[in-house]
Amino acid sequence: MSPTFRAFRVRNFRLYATGAIVSNVGTWMQRVAQDWLVLELTHSGTALGIVTGLQFLPALLFGPYAGLVADRFPKRLVLTVTQFFMGAVALVLGTLTVTGVVEAWHVYLLALLFGVGTAFDAPTRQAFVVEMVGRDELANAVGLNSASFNAARLLGPALAGLLIHWIGTGPVIMINGFTYAAVIISLRMMRVGELHSPKPAAREKGMIRDGMRYLWRRPDLMMVLVAVFFAGTFGLNFQLTSALMATQAFGKGAGEFGILGSVLAIGSLAGALLAARRVRVRARLVIGSALVFGIAVVVSGLMPNYFTYAAVLPLVGFASLTMLTAANATMQLSIEPTMRGRVMALYMTVLMGGTPIGSPFIGWVGQEFGARWSLIVGGALTVIGTTASVIYFSRRRGLAIRPRLLPRPRLEVLPQTELLADKATVETNPRVA
Repeated sequence: MSPTFRAFRVRNFRLYATGAIVSNVGTWMQRVAQDWLVLELTHSGTALGIVTGLQFLPALLFGPYAGLVADRFPKRLVLTVTQFFMGAVALVLGTLTVTGVVEAWHVYLLALLFGVGTAFDAPTRQAFVVEMVGRDELANAVGLNSASFNAARLLGPALAGLLIHWIGTGPVIMINGFTYAAVIISLRMMRVGELHSPKPAAREKGMIRDGMRYLWRRPDLMMVLVAVFFAGTFGLNFQLTSALMATQAFGKGAGEFGILGSVLAIGSLAGALLAARRVRVRARLVIGSALVFGIAVVVSGLMPNYFTYAAVLPLVGFASLTMLTAANATMQLSIEPTMRGRVMALYMTVLMGGTPIGSPFIGWVGQEFGARWSLIVGGALTVIGTTASVIYFSRRRGLAIRPRLLPRPRLEVLPQTELLADKATVETNPRVA
């Protein structure tokens, strides 16, 4: 088997990946349909940003507790519950839309509830990957999970655009509700005896604080977290910025909007497949790709027409996926197994928790100053925040700052290592978004 796909030798991971690709396609379809529904109801970029923010708000509020749940309970059980919950929320929104009674506040409320499910689902999925494949294949499994996510991202938005045109937004959202069954079935079909599950952590006082202290004492990880925060808060708002660019800057419809998501996924998929082959993870890769990502976002906002904008999106997708997989690997390769759930929950909180602030802000910028400025401002803040992170935490570690603002330390994936994947890839995985 090709080194790129070696984790597929594990039966449990093959089952998981099969269910995930079905579910991820549905999730990307709902993302496009939900955004389009909000624009139809409100004709407001600010409202679109609010919905996105509400969907990510629970990650900020409940992220640390979700990590505690992931460390204390069987992850397979937790994932089954979250999949049921998110599927039910999608079906309710789809039913309201199909029956013609949906209002903007319905979308706001259900986006918030969907975010609650995602807040508990994301860190558990992150930590569950190593239990499926073991330590040896963890790095490869992370890249393959991201590839699955972005393959769905390639198909889902374009399919959603066509289906919205043919059957409307409501049925598209309902389709996503049923796709969660694929993940649930794959989880139930797994051979429990082949999972590498650690003993659940015993309940103790201060477990969440322990995770926070652990991170604060690691300037190398804090540097990664701050860079990811700025990128996630101000740069990773594709569903918002592409919707504004398609409708306001270029005057396009649902089909063209969906195609932009697929074009973006071309670069993301390439980045994921490259990550699957990578056997060494360096902290400088996180910083370098974050800077390239921010610059590419700015450049995309300067493109004069729909086709040139679409031509830049693969680079944006490639840089964002490289940054996210490298950051994820850096975190997981550097933490103790007993802290994995809590630390990864804090990582997901940082990645997604800034969206309730950044997404409404970026939406407001697009509404007041034009769609292009939502990209220019978001990309610029990503570059500024990443640079500041390197300067501050390099000094804190007592390191000399190199001319290219790249930290000296590197992390290597040894034969026995640990890692994860993102529904981000916020992923962000769309489940995470």
